[in-house]
Amino acid sequence: MVLMFGLNLWRSELARELGERGVMDFASIENVIRKSDRSLVECFKLFDLIRILTTDHEAVTRITREVIEDFASENVVYLELRTTPKKNEAVGMSKRSYIQAVLDGLRSVDAVDVDFIPSDVDRGNSKKTLSINDNGVTKTKIFVRLLLSIDRRETGEAAMETVKLALEMKDLGVVGVDLSGNPAVGEWDTFLPALNFAREHGLPIVLHCGELPDRLGEVREMLNFYPQRIGHAIFLDDEQWRLLKLSKIPVEICLTSNVLTGCVTTINDHHFIDLYNSNHPLLLCTDDPGVFSTSLSREYFLASSAFGLGREEMFEMGRMGIDYIFADERVKKELREIFSSFAAKEF
Repeated sequence: MVLMFGLNLWRSELARELGERGVMDFASIENVIRKSDRSLVECFKLFDLIRILTTDHEAVTRITREVIEDFASENVVYLELRTTPKKNEAVGMSKRSYIQAVLDGLRSVDAVDVDFIPSDVDRGNSKKTLSINDNGVTKTKIFVRLLLSIDRRETGEAAMETVKLALEMKDLGVVGVDLSGNPAVGEWDTFLPALNFAREHGLPIVLHCGELPDRLGEVREMLNFYPQRIGHAIFLDDEQWRLLKLSKIPVEICLTSNVLTGCVTTINDHHFIDLYNSNHPLLLCTDDPGVFSTSLSREYFLASSAFGLGREEMFEMGRMGIDYIFADERVKKELREIFSSFAAKEF
């Protein structure tokens, strides 16, 4: 059993359907979809596809459902699904209706029980780890929480709209906000008012940090902002690296993504092992599993095989990740019980 901090996923079937409807040119992207080893240029081509796929309510609902089913099939027990609320006036989509479509996707999963309502809202209705459906079949449970992402291409006003939406939807499982997107676009100061507003109202924050060389000197400012987590942390100079380790800010590590995008030359050069040997808080993640042709199980396998970490060490890293999630204490308690039960049988 593992933790997952997650992302958007899409299906080639959906892309084909949109191609048949004339929404997109499926033939131009089909070969890239079917590849498992993509170049950086091809990865960004898929991100463009994702933006097309996620500007339709029905598609958003379907993608969300299939994301949950995929991660549940890997025995993932906790998922933080991050998504960028989008507008599409042509189909009547607002940022709010986009998230409602995501919630519809969560509700439509029937292969597993999806727990996405915080305990202070769903008081007294917490389900057991296993439940029985109407046909008498035992179903497992996956906890799902949402992070609303601010895209670096957005304006400050759009960023504030996303933060306010996150605050309004806390009762529906939104637990934080994320600053992400193309790191070569946008400036830190643009998003600072919205991020400060989120912090003032108790909303946890994740910053994608140091994905590219620090062209604007924003890495130090991000570290000094002291978010609850940061993503990637690749291009840090010696002083920034020292500040990161002193801060103990948990780092989301995406091994496959970092290698495929060329941010890290090879897996053996990855900064994961430096942070791990320093006992720095870490979380293994997938980035977008569809784009980077990976899974959480594969990321754990890569970490284990590349850096010589044993089964118990990998298990302990997953268990420690519970300390850094944004869910409430009821969820953390249940997750620790799940891990303890597994450990008692296996170790």
